[in-house]
Amino acid sequence: MSEDLIGYARLRQEAQRSMVKGALKAAERGMPGDHHFYISFRTHARGVQLAKYLMQRYPEEMMIVLQHQYDNLEVDDDRFAVTLHFNGVPQRIVVPLKAISRFHDPSLPFDLILEVSEELMVDAGPAAPALAAQADAGTDEPAAAEAATGAVVSLDAFRRKK
Repeated sequence: MSEDLIGYARLRQEAQRSMVKGALKAAERGMPGDHHFYISFRTHARGVQLAKYLMQRYPEEMMIVLQHQYDNLEVDDDRFAVTLHFNGVPQRIVVPLKAISRFHDPSLPFDLILEVSEELMVDAGPAAPALAAQADAGTDEPAAAEAATGAVVSLDAFRRKK
């Protein structure tokens, strides 16, 4: 087998991140139709800006949901920023596109698994289990699950009834 001198894996990742950026850009003025996004990102990736208590609570990975309750979504060439509410408290989150590990739009369904370079990671101390959080959707606590155990967590209980 030949060596990949073109770098197809890198090109594929760049194309997929461009798709994520395009979807986020489409949602800057409000989520179109039934679309909503689950975005997982590495919390200790270089450039991530997150409240200290959230960084401590989600030491490796965090999932945010952009659906009904988000404000001030701004998308740049290499990152996005959004204000979400956790237990009723607004928090501004900034995420470089290169820190995103998964992008999912269940309305289609559309799912991208993205690689996050270890070179992008900032040393965060001892490894902790990956966790997921959902912005406040009328619940007292964000949804959390230890993904490291391989458990599947259903977010159906947190969705609004139509």
